[in-house]
Amino acid sequence: MLSENAKLVYEFVKANDGKDITAADIAEGTGLGVRQVNGVVTSAFCKKGLMERIPAEIETEEGHKPIKLIKLTDAGRAFDPNAVEEKAE
Repeated sequence: MLSENAKLVYEFVKANDGKDITAADIAEGTGLGVRQVNGVVTSAFCKKGLMERIPAEIETEEGHKPIKLIKLTDAGRAFDPNAVEEKAE
């Protein structure tokens, strides 16, 4: 079962599927901190194959800066964050 923060992150990434977004973009869009977003993306989604980080670069006044874009995988697009995993009692 996903935490509320994980659901926020997933919904933001899914709503922006196909766009180039970073953890900073997700943090700004969800109101979470960048470190929180990175933790959620890694533990709840990347380790389960639902999202991936794609190395990229942006142009800044100081030159090129390496960044990581966050993208849904095919499994991530099919994922239902509201599905509740029932555990045996």
